[in-house]
Amino acid sequence: LGAQGLCSAGPAPPAPPGVPGEAEPPTPELVEVEVGGTALLKCGPSHSQANFSHVDWFSVHKEKPTLIFRVRKGQGQSEPGEYQQRLSLQDRGTTLALSHVTPHDERVFLCQGKRPQSQEHRIQLRVYKAPEEPTIQVNPLGISVSSKEPVEVATCVGRNGYPVPQVIWYKNGHSLKEEKNRVHIQSSQIVESSGLYTLESVLNAQLVKEDKEARFYCELNYRLPSGNHMKESQEVNVQVFYPAEKVWLEVEPSGPLKEGDRVEIRCLADGNPPPHFTISKQNLSTEEMEEMTPEDNGALVFESARKEHSGLYQCQGLDLETMASLLSDPQELLVNYVSDVRVSPAAPESQEGGSLTLTCEADSNQAVQFQWLREKTGRVLEKGPVLQLHSLKREAGGGYRCVASVPSVPGLNRTRLVHVAIFGSPWMTLKERKMWVRENAVLNLSCEASGHPRPTISWSVEGTAQEQDQDPQSVLSVLSVLVTPELLRTGAECVASNSLGRNTTAIFLELASNRSTGLSTSTVSPPVRKKLPEPESKGVAIVAVTVCVLVLAVLGAVLYFFHKKGKLPCGRSGKQEITLPPSRKSEYVVEVKSDKLPEEMGLLQGSSGDQRAPGDQGEKYIDLRH
Repeated sequence: LGAQGLCSAGPAPPAPPGVPGEAEPPTPELVEVEVGGTALLKCGPSHSQANFSHVDWFSVHKEKPTLIFRVRKGQGQSEPGEYQQRLSLQDRGTTLALSHVTPHDERVFLCQGKRPQSQEHRIQLRVYKAPEEPTIQVNPLGISVSSKEPVEVATCVGRNGYPVPQVIWYKNGHSLKEEKNRVHIQSSQIVESSGLYTLESVLNAQLVKEDKEARFYCELNYRLPSGNHMKESQEVNVQVFYPAEKVWLEVEPSGPLKEGDRVEIRCLADGNPPPHFTISKQNLSTEEMEEMTPEDNGALVFESARKEHSGLYQCQGLDLETMASLLSDPQELLVNYVSDVRVSPAAPESQEGGSLTLTCEADSNQAVQFQWLREKTGRVLEKGPVLQLHSLKREAGGGYRCVASVPSVPGLNRTRLVHVAIFGSPWMTLKERKMWVRENAVLNLSCEASGHPRPTISWSVEGTAQEQDQDPQSVLSVLSVLVTPELLRTGAECVASNSLGRNTTAIFLELASNRSTGLSTSTVSPPVRKKLPEPESKGVAIVAVTVCVLVLAVLGAVLYFFHKKGKLPCGRSGKQEITLPPSRKSEYVVEVKSDKLPEEMGLLQGSSGDQRAPGDQGEKYIDLRH
């Protein structure tokens, strides 16, 4: 027929395949494309010499051809229908392009040409789509090894693939296959509205105790035009329940324990879930195990362990499913201790120049080492339980600490502090003190003294006094007073006294305004210079000089005699006053620390024969200013 007849009569539909009495159609040409891509359908092999100016294209679905595209004189036109907007001609009309391919496009496409002679060409379109990454969901309830048949282990899901991918299950890297009464794999697929498939595969297996650490995952195998591919899920572990076969006891922390440590005794078992635990301790009197009350997790906690917690402990586990009972091996808990550190004598005291022997003892289950430290300085005085103190001075009074330690147990030590008292009259921190004040202000005056027996403090002025014990032989008194003209004139005196004597601290007060004006602040009258009468004659002058020399010689001899006999004190403040140059005799001394010296230096002493009595601190001195 001519072209016009063909147009008027319409295309003759291709003969359906498999018609009896006709030859089988040739094998279709295979074209593969991914979903969303463009399929290029060629009307015949590339070496064909056919005329493609007059061609009809058909889609064959369920062996029924449907015209979808016409080519006339090299120009194409789509037929109404599902392909109307997705078809176009390429390569001078030899190729039909199908864009935006979907899974529904997987079928046979047929082209028919009429010139120079009637011929047709079949194309099989194959569509592929890689599935999404597979997801895996483990059985949240766990699996008991006592189950007699396979139980669901995990479910694998692969979404939106085409065609349906193949699933393979793995355990610890080895593929699983169907095994009667051991492994069963059940897979199904769902066709989405898009034509893509969602695969769901369930692994059922009978597990054993050794599978508690097993790692399961699934693998999806699929094909694309580029070849075969695969995707793996994450690995999962399923909880496996099995009865305990052994129970044991653990103690934390490990290593030597000492009193005060936080100690935890924990029961453990190799079953899952763990059995119900009880903890028992051996009674030393009856040698029987007595049940204790552990916490919910089978642990017994001592927040601060004591030596009484030492002993033999044992765990018992009861499987609530099988009601089987298991016992652990007994385990010894040893809490090392050092306690009851004792020093004798408990209240040591001595006269100046005397000696003391301090002895330290302690109770422990281990070998103990002792050392003695000076409390004020932390200096180690002696290594050993006995401390000998000889030729005691007042500065030797105060705290001494015995440290009892166990070298084999790091951090295990106990101490005992003892105060050594040296008999003596009160010892003042300051002899004199000057303070700048404002009138009508409330002022706190402080005074500190030490001695044995412990001194008491009184004040020369009225006010509110508060006392604080610095140590057993020292006291600090703080007096709150109102600054008045009378107080400015008289100042204040602090008096410390005990059964062996008394001592004072003088506090002078000056208005702060005097400091800025530069006025003299001396509270001691300057020496008065008297005009001497003129000598009546040279003889009288010679006699007077001779008499003065004799008087000074006698006075010096007397002073030296009393000084050698210890009757005349020569304190630090006195020496300072005597040795002051004449130009400084009228200056006021702001603060003099005449009593309290660093204990490393000892008491201030003169020559070998210049020794003071215990209660004499030189608070009395010769004032050469008047």
